[in-house]
Amino acid sequence: MISLSPNRCRPYQRIQCRVLPSLTLGLLALLFLVSASSPAHAQDEVIKTDTSLVQLSVGVADKQGHPITNLSQNDFAIFEDGVRRPILHFEPTDAPFSLVMLLDTSGSTINFRQQINQAALRFLDALAPDDRVAIVDFNGKGAKLQLPFSTDRRRIAYTIGITLQAGKGETPLYDALKLSVKELAHEAPRRRKAIVVLTDGLDTDARNGDRRIVGKAAATDVGSAIKAETNSQVISVLNDADRQGVTIFPLALPSGDPKKLPLPDPAITAMYTAARTRLQLLADRTGGRLHEIRRLDDLSRLYAEVAADLRTLYTVVYQPPNAGVRDGKWREIRVEVARGELVASTKPGYFAR
Repeated sequence: MISLSPNRCRPYQRIQCRVLPSLTLGLLALLFLVSASSPAHAQDEVIKTDTSLVQLSVGVADKQGHPITNLSQNDFAIFEDGVRRPILHFEPTDAPFSLVMLLDTSGSTINFRQQINQAALRFLDALAPDDRVAIVDFNGKGAKLQLPFSTDRRRIAYTIGITLQAGKGETPLYDALKLSVKELAHEAPRRRKAIVVLTDGLDTDARNGDRRIVGKAAATDVGSAIKAETNSQVISVLNDADRQGVTIFPLALPSGDPKKLPLPDPAITAMYTAARTRLQLLADRTGGRLHEIRRLDDLSRLYAEVAADLRTLYTVVYQPPNAGVRDGKWREIRVEVARGELVASTKPGYFAR
């Protein structure tokens, strides 16, 4: 049996991925099943839990880093805190998925909307006919569902183009992520679910909070004053995503890269670093992958890589040994693959809260 280290990233990833042990606050890996009687778009909707399950997105590669996409349920063994758990549900890599395309239409993206549109259309071309896509955008007017889930590629493409023609102002990133997960809750509970979010990562509310933190810090402590993983908005998004088994793939725009700031101000660098760290956390803790856009010309290629990543993920659902226990403790997840020298990757675990 080949054992998965919970912090191991897929070797075929071009962008280095890491899971920081300190970034483990606030994660629940419990799949919430949505009550069929709940209104689809009620403002006060409550997602009801019928049973507690853990849903994993699992990637598998050989020693050379090539993805392996022809495995069956019998090839996997799932362990929680060292105890093997039976697999209750399994989806192969070619199963259709529900995907939210989350577009940053805040003021920071105005100058390259055309490149975003072209890259998004290429991404659509890489999807399978049965994949369902919704469009959500966010800007100074908040987060908005522009198109419910659909398989109509022409309608999706038209909506992307129209959406990118407007929008300015602030960046409510985490509100948009929460809206996206809420929309995914209306899809079939065990369907594969993902969010692809194009953003610089600089959520306005989070940045305001970070600014207050560095403003109170001593000059020598500014660089370490912000604890990115403790942000309540990020924790809330992770909790919601994990209940639905949602995988998040951030596409990080260069405008949010702390290494490309024109002025090396310690406070600003600390805030940008925290924002980028949170994007990495969203990817690592949901089993996704952060793609850092070095140049805008890379957009189309990176969108295509995300589509390829989605096509290499298996869905594995199991019931934890203490499904009803909410003691707040960390539950470690390990995946083993019983075929050759294969390496699996998934999220490292969850907090039982």
